[in-house]
Amino acid sequence: MLHAVIMAGGSGTRFWPASRAAAPKQLLNLASERTMLQATVERLGSLVPPERVLIVTAERLAPAVREQLPQLASRAVVGEPCRRDTAGCIGLAAVLTAAKDPDATLAVLPSDHVIASDAAFQQALSQAAALVDARPNAIVTFGIKPTYPAESFGYIERGAPLADGGAGSYAVTRFREKPKAEIAREYVAAGNFYWNSGIFVWKASTILKALEAHRPKVYAPLMKIAAALGKADYDDTFRQEFAALESVSIDYAVLEHHPEVLVIEAPYTWDDVGSWQALTRLRGVDAEGNTVVGRHLGVDTQGSIIRTDDNHLIATLGVKDLIVIHTPDATLVANKHDEEAVRKLVKLIEERGWQEYM
Repeated sequence: MLHAVIMAGGSGTRFWPASRAAAPKQLLNLASERTMLQATVERLGSLVPPERVLIVTAERLAPAVREQLPQLASRAVVGEPCRRDTAGCIGLAAVLTAAKDPDATLAVLPSDHVIASDAAFQQALSQAAALVDARPNAIVTFGIKPTYPAESFGYIERGAPLADGGAGSYAVTRFREKPKAEIAREYVAAGNFYWNSGIFVWKASTILKALEAHRPKVYAPLMKIAAALGKADYDDTFRQEFAALESVSIDYAVLEHHPEVLVIEAPYTWDDVGSWQALTRLRGVDAEGNTVVGRHLGVDTQGSIIRTDDNHLIATLGVKDLIVIHTPDATLVANKHDEEAVRKLVKLIEERGWQEYM
């Protein structure tokens, strides 16, 4: 059966001050009235019912995640006691799912992407699941056709089309790191490169065997966790062995070594919502090129991104290309074209010990 694993442990520092340690971006309603996590779960529809959905998040976020997803059983939300990157997160999910369904197929999804339409997404997941059923050793990912030479995404170089994979399915030649601008332009011009969406479909057993082969320091602690399932000392074993996991991404741990990696060209639109600039793509602009969420009065204001709530007015006069984000205890005013500086700002806040703003 097809199960969904949703990775919901990110911090989203580029969305400060809205995104905080206790409420990172996946728990915010940045793209619509639903939070990004809620939209990710709802996007699955009837293809993956609630009893086959597993959320892996940070331990401190687990109560908030459960509150946002009351349709899921409490045990469907698993809190990691520490950060161990995506290989640990995915390996843990594979162990927990395989214990219930040894032949499980896993769809692994980030919690902070915006995708449309739900129907097209479900159709793509179904195609990938069928491909994995036919080729149990396969790992299937989804490639996004690039619309510009992005430097902030990894790329997938596709190979030959698959005769048995359905429309838009290919072998993967190799994965490419985030490129410099010149290389990104070459990728886009070549026509056989995709952005790596970070969405995967595979058998739980396949990913565990791959971790055993390529990352024993991830696999061995996971097997100790698996052996403790249902036992009185499970909680203690889980915390101890999860902390012992090697911290490594699933890309380095498995994808770059696996002999059968396939890609399906995504038939849906996709946005990774990586920074405040994404609001312009998702929410649109007014006649002056401003993206506004909340109550705003602007005079001679162009090209700005403004987010507040209807109880707090932001008024701007004679400004251009700003990001203005209001929250009850902190306000950001930034140059729209220097968003990476937001991360530097958050680091400075942390260095000053102002934890109440983190």
